[in-house]
Amino acid sequence: MLDFSRLKDKIPDKVYDELLDILIKYNINTDLRVTHFISQCAHESMMFSKVEENFNYSREGLLKIFKKYFNPESATEFARKPELIANKVYANRMGNGDELSGDGWKYRGRGYIQLTGKSNYNLFNSVCSEDIINSPELVATKYPLEVSGWFWHTRNLNKIADTGINSEVITKITKNINGGINGLPDRIILFNKFWRFIRYE
Repeated sequence: MLDFSRLKDKIPDKVYDELLDILIKYNINTDLRVTHFISQCAHESMMFSKVEENFNYSREGLLKIFKKYFNPESATEFARKPELIANKVYANRMGNGDELSGDGWKYRGRGYIQLTGKSNYNLFNSVCSEDIINSPELVATKYPLEVSGWFWHTRNLNKIADTGINSEVITKITKNINGGINGLPDRIILFNKFWRFIRYE
């Protein structure tokens, strides 16, 4: 039987209270799976404090992170305009319409492991009891942990998690979640921390 009681004071009460149901539903049912899952969620959400993607970028931030989409002139125009930025960088991909459709902002990343793009919202909508296509904000306000468990399950990340506790495994999981290895050192630190809590070491 799962015992993650030592996490009670390490994660927000809201997350802790929902955690057992999500772990059971998505077969995150071993110490190893739980540790990989909770540490990735913690990193992605800044220790469960963020449930929505932040697009409030400065001019310099746009040129550094989204240089594919902005030049110095357009970066000045779009700086500190989150909705316009999201609509531009997420246009015509992940099932979104063009820049004028507003889909980029409407279906921006939400959840502890962020659900992003209209196609992914449609997939989650098919298993969700509420209409998140017309009310996408529910992913952030009501289903941030649920959508993370669903994402984990649909990407078959339990199978990777089962292979061990080393940095190579954490890297593989990170690539599936992030598309790269952003924040890998912090993810490793968080894994080791939560592993100690869960394993009573």
